[in-house]
Amino acid sequence: MNRRELVKVVAAHGDLDAKQVDDTLRRLTEVITAVVAKGEPVSISGFAKFTKVDRPARMGRNPATGEPVRIKASKKARITPLKGFKDAVMTPRQAPKLARGVWSPPPADSSAGGGTSSGGAGSTAKKKAAAKRA
Repeated sequence: MNRRELVKVVAAHGDLDAKQVDDTLRRLTEVITAVVAKGEPVSISGFAKFTKVDRPARMGRNPATGEPVRIKASKKARITPLKGFKDAVMTPRQAPKLARGVWSPPPADSSAGGGTSSGGAGSTAKKKAAAKRA
């Protein structure tokens, strides 16, 4: 699901204007980004925690030569899913229910041997089309 689809689903689920939802989502991401960039963690209870992590300089090894290599200090973003989100993902019955008809998952490709859309081994086996009769 991309941003446009998310805005559409949230607007339909909450009977809101899509422009208003898009503006709110944009402002939410701006605020979270600005606060975390300054080093302050942002936690949305039951969903996720956003933090900035300082990684110290350290010594590593070049895997090809075994030679020690200095790895410089860096700053990374860390997003940690919280318990409520993890529980809902692992047990779909605990996930919030959306209004009927708001969103449905994309249909599985039934013509590919296992219904996988990830391009795995089952997606290469295609059924032959039935021969036309005169």
